[in-house]
Amino acid sequence: MLVTGGSGGIGAACARLFAAEGADVVVHYHRGRERAEAVASEIGGRIVGADLTDEAEVAQLFETVGDLDVCAAIAGVWPQGDIPVWDLSLERWRATLDANLTATFLTARGFLGQLGEREGALVLCGSTAGLIGEAGHADYAAAKAAITGGLLLSLKNEVVRRHPACRVNAVAPGWTESPMTRGHVDPESIRLVSRTMALRKVAQPEEVAVQVVVLASPILSGHVTGQVVTVAGGMEGRVLHET
Repeated sequence: MLVTGGSGGIGAACARLFAAEGADVVVHYHRGRERAEAVASEIGGRIVGADLTDEAEVAQLFETVGDLDVCAAIAGVWPQGDIPVWDLSLERWRATLDANLTATFLTARGFLGQLGEREGALVLCGSTAGLIGEAGHADYAAAKAAITGGLLLSLKNEVVRRHPACRVNAVAPGWTESPMTRGHVDPESIRLVSRTMALRKVAQPEEVAVQVVVLASPILSGHVTGQVVTVAGGMEGRVLHET
């Protein structure tokens, strides 16, 4: 099985948990080769590098890794700058959609293309930003909404053409402690972002990974497809006004 973004926090946690369940794991990386190598060495897996926004590199990735029956498409990028739409450059808009939506599309296409008529499971990675929006990150929210909306719901009807038991689902993490959010989950930030959460804490990568593994399992989720599991501590929305 393949985990994209396996050098990141959630991706690495997924790789470890899949390996603990007995899977032969391929850890994908783009720029974090050393972290990917460390994870692969720890779990006895393999690594593969690719820019998932590059069609040729994605095609080469799937040719290199061989037959897969599970893919966790975790790779994505959250741009840290808080920029309203009226100041948002087209360059950042396109880069964010490429790094999240296009990368997920190319990963899904490559995985399903090599699957042939075998049974398989694909798990996509959305975000609470795609469900309730995120001011200052409209580009990221739009990309993640497309993943857990139109892409997911179309794929779940298409994948059964490959095999009648083929499934695709998604997780939608909220605030999660990971390299991507480093510097944004200090105690004061957690107090602020958790004001609409029943569980007043940010998630650990392992808590998201558990849901990815559950959705990938034909035993635990054999009759579950086209669903989004939100891992956000019961988050109900975002605080818009201080008073």
